[in-house]
Amino acid sequence: MNKAQDKKDLALLENTHPPKCETHLVHLDNVRSIQAQILAPDKAQQMAEVFGVLADPNRLRLISALFAQELCVCDLAALTKMTESAVSHQLRLLKAMRLVSYRREGKNVYYSLADNHIVNLYCSLSQHLDE
Repeated sequence: MNKAQDKKDLALLENTHPPKCETHLVHLDNVRSIQAQILAPDKAQQMAEVFGVLADPNRLRLISALFAQELCVCDLAALTKMTESAVSHQLRLLKAMRLVSYRREGKNVYYSLADNHIVNLYCSLSQHLDE
């Protein structure tokens, strides 16, 4: 547990008070029109698990490297200054969530982002943070 980060998160929550309604009137038309579009609990759980896997700086650095091009474990380890074992472990988690895929070429295994959905997710978040 990172106590410094926990304190920063708590301070952020304490210092922000989102505006809220002064009345407690439920707008039934709005609720009914959106109800069918809200995430089902099982899909929300799946999405939370994916975001949980993404909530790691080392994994995000691996994803950023793979965004540039497909790479083998050795190259990823050199780029991120992680051990090959640590990179392999992180890639195993990313692969389990279908965020990365791999291909064999002779004795080498090359990893890449699984599909355009992952590329778009990475790009969108990166651009959002740059704004």
